[in-house]
Amino acid sequence: MEKLTINVKETSHTLPIENGSWILKREEGYSPVQMLVAAVASCGGYVYASVLQNSNIPHEIEKIEVNYLRDEKRKTNPVSAIDLVIHAKIDTAFHEKAERCVKLISPNCPVIQSIDPQIVVTESVLFI
Repeated sequence: MEKLTINVKETSHTLPIENGSWILKREEGYSPVQMLVAAVASCGGYVYASVLQNSNIPHEIEKIEVNYLRDEKRKTNPVSAIDLVIHAKIDTAFHEKAERCVKLISPNCPVIQSIDPQIVVTESVLFI
């Protein structure tokens, strides 16, 4: 079992790291909801890079854009959808194969597998 400790202060929570700490409050750092969405995006990016590498597709991932929606109809406004767009440099000869690899992100991403199944996660690659 892995362990994290969240330090609780009067006005915010922090997650200590080696060179400082992450502030888990929207006004001062990133909100816990933003951290959840960022975790989905980052994990999805790592998984995609691994799948591309295992498929012998030369690549360079430049960035991952992530958009998300919150359900305004529910009391706590939980995340209802997350959309990942991975910006990658991949030779045209590998585009079709790289597109197929996108389908392997969700089933192989432990963060996506850990969130509520009602949250719709979509992934795509944008070739640059």
